[in-house]
Amino acid sequence: MRRAYPRARRRCLTVRGVRIGLLTREFPPDVYGGAGVHVEHLVPALRGLVDVEVHCFGDARPGQPETHAHRPPAALADANPALQTLGVDLSMVAALAGADIAHSHTWYANMAGHLAKILHEVPHVVTAHSLEPRRPWKAEQLGGGYRLSSWVERTAYEAADAVIAVSAGMRTDVLECYPALDPARVHVVHNGIDTDFYRPDPNRDAVRAAGVDPDRPSVVFVGRITRQKGLAHLVAAAHRIDRDAQIVLCAGAPDTPEIAEETEKAVAELSAARPGVVWVRRMLPTAEVRQLLSAATVFVCPSVYEPLGIVNLEAMACGTAVVASDVGGIPEVVDHGGTGLLVHFDEHAVEEFRTGIADAVNELLADPQRAAAMGAAGRARAEREFSWEQAAARTVEIYRALG
Repeated sequence: MRRAYPRARRRCLTVRGVRIGLLTREFPPDVYGGAGVHVEHLVPALRGLVDVEVHCFGDARPGQPETHAHRPPAALADANPALQTLGVDLSMVAALAGADIAHSHTWYANMAGHLAKILHEVPHVVTAHSLEPRRPWKAEQLGGGYRLSSWVERTAYEAADAVIAVSAGMRTDVLECYPALDPARVHVVHNGIDTDFYRPDPNRDAVRAAGVDPDRPSVVFVGRITRQKGLAHLVAAAHRIDRDAQIVLCAGAPDTPEIAEETEKAVAELSAARPGVVWVRRMLPTAEVRQLLSAATVFVCPSVYEPLGIVNLEAMACGTAVVASDVGGIPEVVDHGGTGLLVHFDEHAVEEFRTGIADAVNELLADPQRAAAMGAAGRARAEREFSWEQAAARTVEIYRALG
């Protein structure tokens, strides 16, 4: 049963004059994941329609109007990171007086939105970028911190006035994880992509600087070293991928020392077994990522959990064919047989998944004209169906419905 919380005050919400308090951990220049990319691009599009004040974590953002940064209280400097997060959230709540709607992104900011709903009597909108119950590997990394983040997420979601899922697959997950939620409160708004920035890039200086030969076929992965992104599956599959192709792993920021060590060992074994393995360990600037994606024959996304997968949109917008797992919202982005190939993931059939990744990649490597046609179709799909303006307009519709 959904818990009873004070009802938000009913306000007449016109388009202009509505004050949105948007709550997020990540905001430029501190953007490292998909949720950060989402907020970075959604905010400018929203500001064309409503008034948005951003409340984010970290240091002050000079030169960024209507952006307020919050840090943990000094007394929590040595506390568990989850407690530090709640300290930041309390600072955000205090700063939200006068907002018409609180809109939080990720569990890091969810409690700020929830408490603003109670204290200030305003609607709370949550955008679901991922779900703690769908990331059980975090328990081994964070222990009590994961139990706390899970409680925060459940509390905020079950009391939220609206939940925005970034894909239909994500909406299904939300309702499965939190069955107390009224399905009518859970909406789908797909992520967007900046197709002016992510576009086929003919430059190759960053490609060469990374140690990649732009005149040879390449298979590219871009992502953090985390269980979620499935890098271990690609490294294992790469033993079966055509040896004439380069395997380019743009992978850094390991979650734990243990996964860092596992990855070191696996990539070393792959490099000893086949030529053309390039591991770019630093987190690349987006302009360099664009070059590597544009130069790739195939982009691979072997994620085991992915609410949408913005990185697939980035590859598609750069005109590159995609091979991806069929988890979460990825099938809503990658058109199987049209813009790429999907491979079924089953945690109980890992070897079959790895073989399927290798087979799909080899299929496109063997037919570069087909891969190029898929890349062109992906570019067209990204332009046609995944603009940030569309995402912002749909989000404002949800705001208005709360008035």
